[in-house]
Amino acid sequence: MKQKSKQIVCENGARFVGRGFGADVERIAELVFSTAMVGYQEILSDLSCCGQIVCMTYPLIGNYGLAAEDYETKTPNIGGFIVREYNDNPSNYRYTQTLSEQMEECGIPGVEGVDTRMITRMVRDEGSMRAIITDADVPVEEAMRRLRAEPPMRDHVRRVSCKKIWYSRTANPRFNVVAVDCGIKLGIIRSLNNCKCNVTVVPYDTPAETILALRPDGLFLSNGPGNPEDARPVIELVRALQGRLPVFGICLGYQIIALANGARAFKMKFGHRGGNHPVKNLETGKIEITSQNHSYAIDVQSLEKTPLTLTHVNVLDGTAEGVSCPEKRMFAVQYHPESCPGPQDSGYLFGKFIENMSAFKAQGGVIHA
Repeated sequence: MKQKSKQIVCENGARFVGRGFGADVERIAELVFSTAMVGYQEILSDLSCCGQIVCMTYPLIGNYGLAAEDYETKTPNIGGFIVREYNDNPSNYRYTQTLSEQMEECGIPGVEGVDTRMITRMVRDEGSMRAIITDADVPVEEAMRRLRAEPPMRDHVRRVSCKKIWYSRTANPRFNVVAVDCGIKLGIIRSLNNCKCNVTVVPYDTPAETILALRPDGLFLSNGPGNPEDARPVIELVRALQGRLPVFGICLGYQIIALANGARAFKMKFGHRGGNHPVKNLETGKIEITSQNHSYAIDVQSLEKTPLTLTHVNVLDGTAEGVSCPEKRMFAVQYHPESCPGPQDSGYLFGKFIENMSAFKAQGGVIHA
């Protein structure tokens, strides 16, 4: 792999010089960090990373390559990768492609050989900021000019949502689920299929009448990137369908459910990204180790004037991680139960969705408040 000198210039003026891998392109995006020790393929292909350059805190990335069946989307569009050491010679019998090959194919730039600890501490102390990945010979002043001239990305969900309805079927299905695609992970669809659900994936701006015409047993709201307040069509969809169908939301879907019921969202200083975030289940008192990837959170106090009940709280910073409205058979969590980081498996949430749909069908497709 031929490497070219690259630099990362941040909007606070910090500069880091390293070696490029992946696509040889210039990129401006929000700089964030992830503490995940494994799963770089899932991060690469998670559409929630749209518009973000992710700095990996784990020092060795690329050593097990990429496996064809492990992608979270068919079209990765992460802003870029920053790693301490990139390994282009994977040791894994399942791998079908190197990380750099896939990034080059998808137009995603990467930089290795920089001090990722320093970058992480900078973002942790000062907050997420925009940065530019460009050639090392570009003067810092010119890089800063390009960075300031590029407007911040908006309407992330519109960029990543599917354009047409598509289907994921399973053998001997028991339920039909409509999943609203705000940047949905294929791992979520696989989890629903494993629960004997046929899944119909629809674009984020699909009207409520179109969804009801599909005669679903439940509505799923997916993860996705950006500010949840920008996803107005999905917020209005929840207002139209909650109470008429069982509803389950994950990550952005959780935020949208909260906003649809009058809660407020805010942007976190540097977000939650990693595979070991402890979350307390207020209903059981148990601690779940969760996988997370989000920049926005729901204001806990704003939930008090809504019909939603707080069900999960982040142990580290007290932020809201889950809500429910039993009378409407609706619940949601901020984290990703389909990732199953363990040891306390949060996959029970899919079981809860199945229970709600079973009761919904038993009552003739009507929710009795």
